[in-house]
Amino acid sequence: MKAFVFPGQGAQFPGMGKDLYENNPKAKELFEQANDILGFRITDVMFDGTAEELKQTQVTQPAIFLHSVILAKTTPDFNPDMVAGHSLGEFSALVANGVLAFEDGLKLVYQRAMAMQEACEINPSAMAAILGLDDEKVEEICASIKDEIVVPANYNCPGQLVISGSNRGIEIACEKMKEAGAKRALPLPVGGAFHSPLMEPAREKLQKAIENTSFNPGTCPIYQNVSTTAVTDVNEIKANLIAQLTAPVKWTQSVKNMVKDGVTEFVECGPGKVLQGLVKKIHPEAIVSGL
Repeated sequence: MKAFVFPGQGAQFPGMGKDLYENNPKAKELFEQANDILGFRITDVMFDGTAEELKQTQVTQPAIFLHSVILAKTTPDFNPDMVAGHSLGEFSALVANGVLAFEDGLKLVYQRAMAMQEACEINPSAMAAILGLDDEKVEEICASIKDEIVVPANYNCPGQLVISGSNRGIEIACEKMKEAGAKRALPLPVGGAFHSPLMEPAREKLQKAIENTSFNPGTCPIYQNVSTTAVTDVNEIKANLIAQLTAPVKWTQSVKNMVKDGVTEFVECGPGKVLQGLVKKIHPEAIVSGL
C-alpha cells in the first residue's frame, strides 16, 4: 500500500514551483488561479523572492500548500491508498484526496496563516527542537515547569520532539532538557508557539472559517495529526483540523499507524525531503520517495 504525505512549514525554498509552472500548462493555470484568489502574485515571491521573503507566515503557508497540491494534481499516477500531512500539510492532503476543493483549501490556508501571525503578535512566544531524549522525558520536563506555558508540539520521529510555549518557558525548558541529557535543545526561527494553547485566538478564527467551508467525502482516508488514525468522516475531519492549531502534531504516531494498517511505501508530495527522512527514522524498512 502507498501513502502520500505532505510537508509543513519549513520546507520552502527560493524558486519553489518554478519548473512546474514553466513546464506544465495545468500547473501554470492553477498557479495563476491562486494569484487571483489571494489577490497578489504569490508566484513572484515563490519563484524570485528571497529566503527571508518566503519566511513570512502569510507567504510560507500558501506557498508550500500550492507547491504540494499542484504537484499532486499534475502527477498522472497519483493514486494514494491513504494520505497524511505534517501540520499545514494536512490541508494539502485534504485537497489531494478530494475532501476540499482547491480554492477552498487555499482560502483556509491563507486565513490560517494570517490568524497564526496575529496570535504570535498577541502572545510573543517560541519553539525549540529537543534532540536525543525520549518523548516521555520531554513530556515530563514540560509538565514540571509551573507558571509558564510549555508543551510538546511536534512528535517528529524518535529522539526528535519540538516543544512550544512562552519565551521564558522555552528558555527554562531548554536548560532542563540539556541537564537531562538532551544532545541539543535548539530554539527554532519561527514566529511563535505553534501547536500550543497560545494559538487559541487563531483556533477560534479558523474554526469559523472551517465551519463555513464545504467538505466532501474523500477518495481515501487521512491520518490526521490530532487523532493519528484513519479518518473518513467529514465532521471528524473538521473537528481534528480545528483542534490541530492548539494540539501537538503526532507525526511519529501517525506513521506507525499507517505502517500497522499496511503501508509499505511513502511518497512525499511537496518541496523538500523532510518527511522522507522522518519516515525512515520512524520505520527504517519503509520505501520512501518524493515527487
